[in-house]
Formats: sequence, structure tokens, C-alpha cells
Amino acid sequence: MNQQTSFIPAACDEDLKRIAGLAEKIWHQHFTPIIGEDQVNYMVEKFQSYPALKEQTENDGYEYYQIFCGQDLAGYTGIHPETDALFLSKLYIHKDFRGRHLATEAFHFLTGLCQERGLKKIWLTCNKHNENTLQIYRHLGFEVTDTQEADIGGGFIMDDYIMTYMIS
Repeated sequence: MNQQTSFIPAACDEDLKRIAGLAEKIWHQHFTPIIGEDQVNYMVEKFQSYPALKEQTENDGYEYYQIFCGQDLAGYTGIHPETDALFLSKLYIHKDFRGRHLATEAFHFLTGLCQERGLKKIWLTCNKHNENTLQIYRHLGFEVTDTQEADIGGGFIMDDYIMTYMIS
């Protein structure tokens, strides 16, 4: 059964709290084998918690969208519009909803936003060891354009590829 996918802006504190709760589940399930539990705990608190999401939306210009599959919150995306580009900060799908092409639908939603806003590209960072996700981004047409090792504090480093998709 194909359920309708919808992208709903996070418009209130309850939406951000719902996203933060989902983020904690997704991050512990998906990233613990890649970066370890200590770094997952640190990054969830620093970047994915309700206070972090609230700060990002109120002070840093981030926008969050809840991804619903029917009535179920299946994932979320966080973006930061820039002068001529869209920084795709977050795109996460809960494991129960993977394999349903929600990332592809989210990608089409985001390219539509870029076209509406006159943005020329989407760029993102992805952990170098996150193979399944890297394959998905490559399949969608993203290319590795650089690498980045970012000290995020707490003794942790994000070791990422920078990937870019040019809007046609």
C-alpha cells in the first residue's frame, strides 16, 4: 500500500520536540555502529536536541520539515538557505520507513524549494563511513566536491565528504 508522503514545516515548539525525539531514535540506531555511542550522545545533544533545534530555527536561519508517511512521522529534514545555495543540514528517515523512497521524495521537495527561491545548488556533508547514505546521495546525482574534518568539541571530529548537487 502506497501512503501519501507530506512535508510539513516545523511551525511550533511541539513540532521541534517531535523532531528531536525522532532524531534521538534514528541517531542511536543508525550512527552508533559508525561513530560510537559517546559521539552519538554528544552530537544528538549538541545538534539534534530540542534546545539545539530551537536555537537553530530562532537564531541561525534553519528551517525544519517533518516528513510524514500517511499519518506517521517517518523522518525530518533541516535546511539552511544561503545566498545561492541550500545547505542540507539534516535528512533522516526512521528505519521502519527506509526503502520506501522517502529520501528521493525529500530530494524532489528540496529541489522544488531551490527552484522557487532561485538557488543554484544543494550541498551537504556526509560521514565518510556512512556507505548506504553515500550511495543514495550519489544515486540522486550528488558529487563529492571536497572533504572536511571538523572539530565539534568534546574531543570529537566529524570526518565528512562535502557533496554538491547542481540545480538544472
